[in-house]
Amino acid sequence: MLENQSQLQQHYDVQGYFVIRNYFNDTEISALRQVVLKFHELWKKDHAQFYQEEAFNSSLITGSQYLAFDDRVKLFNFISSKKIMAVAESVIAAKPAFMNTQLFFNPVNPAQKDFWHRDCQYDHEVEEQKKAIKETQVVHLRVPLFDELGMELVPGTHKRWDNEEEFNVRQEEKGRVSSENLSTGKAIKLAAGDLLVFSADMIHRGLYGLDRLALDILVFDPAGDFADYVDDDCLPELSMLDKIDDPRLFTNTLDLKAIKLQ
Repeated sequence: MLENQSQLQQHYDVQGYFVIRNYFNDTEISALRQVVLKFHELWKKDHAQFYQEEAFNSSLITGSQYLAFDDRVKLFNFISSKKIMAVAESVIAAKPAFMNTQLFFNPVNPAQKDFWHRDCQYDHEVEEQKKAIKETQVVHLRVPLFDELGMELVPGTHKRWDNEEEFNVRQEEKGRVSSENLSTGKAIKLAAGDLLVFSADMIHRGLYGLDRLALDILVFDPAGDFADYVDDDCLPELSMLDKIDDPRLFTNTLDLKAIKLQ
């Protein structure tokens, strides 16, 4: 499935990301787009004011609120497809587990600017963030549904702490703002069919513009204590598991949740 799996693993280990161009064909992207757009249109109606004023992403795309049984099964089968599993296992060798899905789009509000962050900053103060980047592993697998400007990443920051410029911009200290350009940033343009894999805790930002609509699949290392973060409703119902070709990504999470309940 992946000819250069060890190279990808090595690139991720050093840089914190890799991109595979044209990984999905038109048929795969078209089928995925159809399901995701159903979710997106219903979600926008339900969150009309939030969408107009400040939204740039949504989550729990696999949940039961907006998608019917069959569409959820289609989505679960894409998320656990051979192509996705090959990549997930190249980064997390031992039983990668499903955490969530997110959908990223352009904000309607033109005043909103893209901003630098590490995902862990929303759960942790600075000292805990330093700990998180050393100890835990959450990975985004980004599938753009249309051609877009892509992402900007700071390579290597999945393993190292911010330099002074990065910290001040990201945390908005000393008069800096999180939408400023960073001298260490690297822009990666994405097209429909590409796959970008990157560490959730590296310094990164999405780039607004074009027809941005990207599905992010989040997976985690079972050694990290993330099972509590997983919303039960975004996991497959038991009646769906036998309709999923390879449900390991989800059963790994269900197993971790079961252990928590013991």
